[in-house]
Amino acid sequence: MSAEATNPASPAPTTPGAHRRKSRPRIDLRRLGRAALLGPATRDRLPDAIGHVAEAHRAHHPDADLEPLRRAYLLAETSHRGQMRKSGEPYITHPLAVTLILAELGAETTTLTASLLHDTVEDTDVTLEQVGQEFGEEVRYLVDGVTKLEKVDYGAAAEPETFRKMLVATGNDVRVMSIKLADRLHNMRTLGVMRPEKQVRIAKVTRDVLIPLAERLGVQALKTELEDLVFAILHPEEYEHTRELIVENAAHGDDPLAGMAEQVRTVLREADIQAEVLIRPRHFVSVHRISRKRGRLRGADFGRLLVLVNEDADCYGVLGELHTCMTPVVSEFKDFIAVPKFNLYQSLHTAIAREDGEIAEVLIRTHQMHQVAEAGVIALGNPYAPASDDPSDGERADPTRPGWLSRLLTWQEAAPDTDTFWSTLREDLAQDREITVFRPDGAALGLPEGASCVDAAYAQYGEDAHACIGARVNGRLATLGTVLKDGDTVQLLMGQDPASEPSREWLDHAHTPAARIAIQRRLAAHPAPGEPSGGASAPVAARHDAEGAQDGATARTAASGTAVRPSAPPARPTGDAPGARAANAVVDLPGASVRLAGCCTPVPPDEVTGFAVRGGAVTVHRVECAGVARMKSAGRAEIGVRWGDTADCRVTLVVESFGRPHLLADLTEAIAVEGVAIVSATVEPPSQQRVRHTYTLQLPDAAHLPALMRAMRNVPGVYDVSRAQHAAAATR
Repeated sequence: MSAEATNPASPAPTTPGAHRRKSRPRIDLRRLGRAALLGPATRDRLPDAIGHVAEAHRAHHPDADLEPLRRAYLLAETSHRGQMRKSGEPYITHPLAVTLILAELGAETTTLTASLLHDTVEDTDVTLEQVGQEFGEEVRYLVDGVTKLEKVDYGAAAEPETFRKMLVATGNDVRVMSIKLADRLHNMRTLGVMRPEKQVRIAKVTRDVLIPLAERLGVQALKTELEDLVFAILHPEEYEHTRELIVENAAHGDDPLAGMAEQVRTVLREADIQAEVLIRPRHFVSVHRISRKRGRLRGADFGRLLVLVNEDADCYGVLGELHTCMTPVVSEFKDFIAVPKFNLYQSLHTAIAREDGEIAEVLIRTHQMHQVAEAGVIALGNPYAPASDDPSDGERADPTRPGWLSRLLTWQEAAPDTDTFWSTLREDLAQDREITVFRPDGAALGLPEGASCVDAAYAQYGEDAHACIGARVNGRLATLGTVLKDGDTVQLLMGQDPASEPSREWLDHAHTPAARIAIQRRLAAHPAPGEPSGGASAPVAARHDAEGAQDGATARTAASGTAVRPSAPPARPTGDAPGARAANAVVDLPGASVRLAGCCTPVPPDEVTGFAVRGGAVTVHRVECAGVARMKSAGRAEIGVRWGDTADCRVTLVVESFGRPHLLADLTEAIAVEGVAIVSATVEPPSQQRVRHTYTLQLPDAAHLPALMRAMRNVPGVYDVSRAQHAAAATR
């Protein structure tokens, strides 16, 4: 794990971020080395070498029992005694440094104990059985998880398999990854004496895999320092330019953020809101990104204001005061408290402006939110407990496992080979933004930005998503290729056939590895006739379902005496429907006959209007009918129309559905139960598993139409019922 990491001859790569972490001093490896060589301490006190660890640990956990740390250090120091790093320092300084990093972030005692021992099983004669006997099963589990990540060298060919193991270990306990990240941070801090080509290789792997994992675990303190260290190695010229910008800005002395911070303190003090207002300098990579985005930087661009309060409600109180008493930049507002980021991050983001144009970004959060923002899952302590009340039940419940991790674990098991795993892992981790969509029951579903309904289906249903036949997004019918936006509500419409096959077209819409791999596996396992590696197409499944629906409908509707023409495409009426009845419409044109327009089939209580046509008749349209707009633009005079006392009416409804056996029969039965007569019914040939039905219905009471449409929508497989909207004919 750390045999290839050594102390730098020059501290240059360790300087990024040092200007912003006054509370995290660099470890003096020589002093720790001397303390380690002094030998074990007496049983009644801690060894001097872990004094900093104990101090940092007690700062977060005042009542922590330090005895396990004392015993773990003694075992690690004894086991590693005589082993040296390439720099000449005692090897024990490495696990000490890793453990101090975790202690500063607030890791609980079990994690720190495992961290002190994380190299013993790999590099010494200590066995996992000994670790378990001395420190318990949980520490043994963590040490084993970290050790498994190091069984393969970091060669170009071995790297993918190493990280596959890392992913599996992380999925079982995120504390394994916490130790790994702290280990990589210390190795990156001490990378200076390695050969340049080896520094570059390690930095690239850190950039491509470990930094995105740190981001997803919410461990921003590790992530930002790793970014700066990688930046210094892979882009030394740009790093040096950024360092000069930071130094030059600091030399000016007049920091606009200081004045704005004092203004904020005054505003909050007068509002009687207890808050701590801090200036939070940007790290090197952040400054570099801002400079590329904005060009010339101003003083306030080198940092942000951080406001820490005690309660969630105080966050919104601070926001209200700042927006009321200062000049807000409203476009910069984001609420990550109401909708936390996928990595547990919560804060309010806003910005305020001075009269001279300086703009300060402001982060508002509670002290607890700040701890989680810095340390992510590490700050949550030990989240693992038996899933049941039975203490013998060893199954783990993991409330901190984010959705992205569950997705990665799912598709890594299905990845057919290491190369596929590696390429999809890097692609997935490169998607550094996640959206949250909601199911109709209010449950949230986390997806990467750019995900489609296909991705949502596989994220929610796994392999069962092969049977997905449609979706509604925010209540409207949408194609499975529709790209989802943050906050969308997605209802996935599932078919009834468990043997359904995905369409090959779905691969064009699949954005997540889980969806792509699942579709590819299914298509490869069930090739369609004539396709060497394809699956059955959606239209084929639709055809069979529609045929079954039609066959069932013919037999069941014949008993009611209703004529059904299930297979012929409907003859769409154009213009005025000659057979339309208008017994309940009264027009302001004496002696004129009245016809209801077939293009919009108006019924009471629709708002209607009329137009005179040849033969002395008046056609009645709904006012929102497209034909009305065309006739008015052509200069046609409207004729007043109102509904008479007669309640019965005729209406044409269009039903959109997914094909399944007996669907048409179920629909006609639902119509009959509502006491409505079917004048005619047609079914178009199915397309893409979707079937369109057109019904002309005679209602005894027009007011019953909404209830009828609801009853038809409730038939399984039906996703929409609407009034007919046919194209109007040319004016006669």
